[in-house]
Amino acid sequence: MLHRGDKGPEVVELQQRLRQLSFYTYDITGNFNIQVENSVRRYQSARGISAEPGVYDAATRRSLESETSEPD
Repeated sequence: MLHRGDKGPEVVELQQRLRQLSFYTYDITGNFNIQVENSVRRYQSARGISAEPGVYDAATRRSLESETSEPD
């Protein structure tokens, strides 16, 4: 599970996957900031995922990974 304040390569991958679907249009920083949180929230809403809004949980991850390719 990732949420605002987290940092690292897992956040980079999240940002890249969200970017593939145009939910994230900012710089890839590896920091789970408000822009990432809002992007996750929009993705969850668009896909009907019932999870804590803006938190990258297991259900959100499964869904996002199922429709994106693994970043390089």
